[in-house]
Amino acid sequence: MKVEVFKFGGGSVNSAEGVRNVVRILKLYEGRSMMLVISAMGKTTNALERILQHYMEGDAVSMVEEFTALREYHLEIARTLFPSAHPPGSTDSRFFSSVHPLLSSDHPLFRELGEEFEHLRNLLLQEPVAGYNESYDRVVSTGEFFSSSILFHFLAGEGFPVTLFDARKLIRTDSSFRDARIDWKKTQLAIQKQLFTLFQDHKGSIGLTQGFIGSDPDGRPTTLGREGSDFTAAILGYCMRVKEVTIWKDVPGILNADPKWFDHPKKLDTLSFHEAIELAYFGATVIHPKTIKPLENANITLHVKHFLSPGDEGTTVQRLQEWKIDTPIFIRKQNQVLISILPRDFSFIVEENLSHIFTLLAQYRVKANVMQNSAISFSVCTDHDPVRIDPLIRELQKSFEIRYNEGLELYTIRHYDEEAIRRITSGRKVILEQKSRSTVHLVVS
Repeated sequence: MKVEVFKFGGGSVNSAEGVRNVVRILKLYEGRSMMLVISAMGKTTNALERILQHYMEGDAVSMVEEFTALREYHLEIARTLFPSAHPPGSTDSRFFSSVHPLLSSDHPLFRELGEEFEHLRNLLLQEPVAGYNESYDRVVSTGEFFSSSILFHFLAGEGFPVTLFDARKLIRTDSSFRDARIDWKKTQLAIQKQLFTLFQDHKGSIGLTQGFIGSDPDGRPTTLGREGSDFTAAILGYCMRVKEVTIWKDVPGILNADPKWFDHPKKLDTLSFHEAIELAYFGATVIHPKTIKPLENANITLHVKHFLSPGDEGTTVQRLQEWKIDTPIFIRKQNQVLISILPRDFSFIVEENLSHIFTLLAQYRVKANVMQNSAISFSVCTDHDPVRIDPLIRELQKSFEIRYNEGLELYTIRHYDEEAIRRITSGRKVILEQKSRSTVHLVVS
């Protein structure tokens, strides 16, 4: 199918100017059919996570303050994009009032935003009944609907033939909240039913949907994991059998290190699917870990480009028979915890112990970033997510002695040399080091 799949991240639509820049990019592809995937604006997901935390802790004052600030952030972007369509009256900061003044606006965007924030407000007025993970997906999934409403109405106002689709009706998943697994058969059928007619019958049409979001068999919202909008674009590309998917980022492509902590990183012009999967798996934040596999399976080329320099080449990820690199690639994961598991008696760590440990890791959905074992201990480095880690440790303590270090960083260096290792270890205490032919892991404090 001749459709361009574009994903725009939160950094590319964090302001009214960012939304206008999306229009400038799309005009470069005028006349082509496009499927757009949009993330929540700016740091909206972070704000919703804080709102959820206040909600779960019963801190109504902080929750209302965060809610009000988030609503005002989106309204300010909407007002700037639609200066002649302000909602009537004040943007009332009341939270517990059942009627919000936005709902009476004569402009459909402001009415929609009013309804969406009203929906979020109603969620937050209910007593927490679901577990944290399901509550997370109910609350945090709302962010993408704010951004898609704003972008949809602005594109329509600019004359683009755009149709808005609800991602919950396209991306079908199981009920693994916060990290849902795709039901590929149901998703393929839903996408064929809703999208194929649009693009087959209307050349040059634009579809728009939310990233990061799906729904389970009961229709409850699910999310695909943090930064999951990339994965949404890959799912759509795979199911529509497109030739290319483009992810628009706030960096010029895939770099050999994050410029936020690494001076003078180098852009990688090309990557093999295999290398991209390795980088994503080890924590490279520019690509969601699950994004590459469906693209590789369907041989769909991935482009990662800078949204402020759309004419630049960026990075191309594709099937390559041979790929060489002459520079190390650095990946940094913060907020790590190293858990060391030891038998309570004088026995060794044996297969039965490891089987039990891995069963618990799977049960609590804790991903091992690095593992290492000796005769009398097994250590695992993982993201410090208290919702998952705390109950895991309590369960492990029933059978083992547990020691753990918090506040660590994990550095992974692909295609390392000794200078690359020294660059990371200088001035840091190395807690764990693990080397293979092409990769070194360093857990440091």
